[in-house]
Amino acid sequence: MSEASAMAVQKENVLIRTGNCALTILPKLGCKISSIQAKGHEILQTPLAPYALRTQTMPFDAGDASGWEECFPSAAECVVETVTGRASIPDRGDLWRVAWTEIASSEHSITYRGECFSLPLVLDRSLTLSETAKGWLLKLEYTATNTGGIPAPWSWAAHPFFAAEAGDRIVLPGSIQSPLLEGSSGDRLGQSGDLVAWPEATLADGGQTDLSLVQPPDSGIDAKLLVGPLTPLESWCALDRPRAGLRIRVSFDPAATPYLGLWICHGGRPRRPGPKQACVALEPSTAPVDSLAKSGPWSRVLSPGESCSWPMVVEIDPN
Repeated sequence: MSEASAMAVQKENVLIRTGNCALTILPKLGCKISSIQAKGHEILQTPLAPYALRTQTMPFDAGDASGWEECFPSAAECVVETVTGRASIPDRGDLWRVAWTEIASSEHSITYRGECFSLPLVLDRSLTLSETAKGWLLKLEYTATNTGGIPAPWSWAAHPFFAAEAGDRIVLPGSIQSPLLEGSSGDRLGQSGDLVAWPEATLADGGQTDLSLVQPPDSGIDAKLLVGPLTPLESWCALDRPRAGLRIRVSFDPAATPYLGLWICHGGRPRRPGPKQACVALEPSTAPVDSLAKSGPWSRVLSPGESCSWPMVVEIDPN
């Protein structure tokens, strides 16, 4: 990225601040939430490469692999059939690759719209940051709309990389005991599609590991797990960060987004030379699979002009 381009991106930063919590958005870079500072701590994964404008075909691992973006209309690269032919959707979808447009704002709230290029879909995301008696509350409201003349399939997953260090702990409802494995480094947890015990899992080599406990960043491991469909009592997850003195709790509406993805990375990605992620992504989603091409009872289609809305909440509390 040239110095002029970097300066242009920097000037586009949007800051929302409430008390001792500040949120930074990069509208030109997929409306990335690049930073959430709370009590002097950064709670999102910091960039692993310089920020740069994205192309429609680059793999996700070629980017900065940081912050919070949205996977829409698919989390995985795939090809889907429509009434007018095939549509090719790139890795992590369209919207992290394009500039978003501001459509509304106030002192502590802002709404942006991202327009897909693979399917006739737009996504509006409203962010509202407020203080609570204990900490801070980030409320997100999403609306997906079909702006075209043909039915459009879609799926969505939040993609927030929450920073994590050794000793932090992932907390799930006690009823969640056997998430589905999407994949893990070196197949250490087994094969894609296997059920994995939570939190104490048996490794492929017969060893044991506590999946809820964050490991040191030089461990070189990663895993993607999926759970759901979830009930109203199960529609939350949390990351406890004792050294930072924070708890990050994510909640969502299981009627609209009944699945939860867990991306657990202790230095396993990106698969390139250089710095690696040390993070946990807590990802409410509409489907138990990453690819829109995999259909099932979770599959969704918007008719021309039709919209669908859903919420998500992040509580950031000192503990």
